Amino acid sequence: MTASAQAGQRYTPLEMLARLVAFDTVSDKSNLPLIDFVEDYLAGWGVASVRFPNAAGDKAALFATVGPQDRGGVVLSGHTDVVPVTGQAWSRDPFALHVEDGRAYGRGAVDMKGFVALGLALVPDFLAADLKTPIHLFLSYDEEVTCLGVVDGIAAMGKTTGGKTLPRPRAVIVGEPTSLDICDAHKGVRTFQTSIAGFAAHSSKPQLGASAVHAGALLAAELDHMAEDAKRGLDASGRFDPPYDTVHIGTFHGGIARNILADRSEILWEIRTLPSSDPEAGPTRFAAVSDKVLERMRATAPSSKIETVMTSDVPGLAPEPGSEAERLAMRLSGRNHTIAVAYATEAGHFQQAGLATVVCGPGSIDQAHQPNEYITLEQLQAGETFMRKLMAECQAG
Repeated sequence: MTASAQAGQRYTPLEMLARLVAFDTVSDKSNLPLIDFVEDYLAGWGVASVRFPNAAGDKAALFATVGPQDRGGVVLSGHTDVVPVTGQAWSRDPFALHVEDGRAYGRGAVDMKGFVALGLALVPDFLAADLKTPIHLFLSYDEEVTCLGVVDGIAAMGKTTGGKTLPRPRAVIVGEPTSLDICDAHKGVRTFQTSIAGFAAHSSKPQLGASAVHAGALLAAELDHMAEDAKRGLDASGRFDPPYDTVHIGTFHGGIARNILADRSEILWEIRTLPSSDPEAGPTRFAAVSDKVLERMRATAPSSKIETVMTSDVPGLAPEPGSEAERLAMRLSGRNHTIAVAYATEAGHFQQAGLATVVCGPGSIDQAHQPNEYITLEQLQAGETFMRKLMAECQAG
């Protein structure tokens, strides 16, 4: 659909949610059809936007400003990608919104196209309000896999991009589902891929080779030791569950037969750290043990290698009591307290850029990533009330 075809087209939040859910934006696929739709929809209302494509050119983030273009305002940030549905027992087509018994079902309905739909559906009202403080809409990609789809857009804030100067915002609201509670803290997460190359030999003569599986077992044991040691570093705030850093091995593969020294193995693992923890401590410890294991392997197989690559780095979100984002979200939601959550979001990237940031959105994370994912119509309505209060604040300046 072209911009001219969408000129002046209005959608209710539920209608906009249906449009967004209909785009299959599972993270291993392109989100460009959705971005094209949003870009055209905004252009139909005279709102310009800036794209931030990924290196491959098959995905993009989108930034748009409603209201004054010469100052920073409030960012409403949401990701456009969703998790897979393969292997899940859905009752209906996950990419066709279905409304029943006060719930709207569909992949991404709560995580987090519901929040995005609210911001987009209210664009005509934002425009009519003659805002004194702008509202910025920021749609990202790859949140479910790397959280890196937001980085280029954040880096451009306060700078000129494509002939357009993106304002540096005053506050950021990341609309992950919190039931409109205000989250000011979450753990960071780093994921790693460790690849081990040994040298194949008959199992009766291990001195002629080096087993990548044996080496991997030593490294897996070290990760387990790290996990146990981390339990002693309790979170003093008492806000996190569990109240310490965690280390987890997701997959461990290697070997082709019982009687062959494995020449290859691979470990996929992660570390989740409290905002107060040093994110470098775990990887540094693991690297030191890897060096010792490699030395042992090379005693019988000089060509052995161990390589660890960090595949994602999501910074944690640390509390900033009294920040502009926190005060604003409290006024809009009617809450007088903050929460911490176990999952990671893009909020840490905004905070690292020096932007006051909180996580606050409609719906419950308990419904995210599940078959028959849904957002309640009551929460969608509460989210609309939140947005309209934001509009009134920005209208007043």
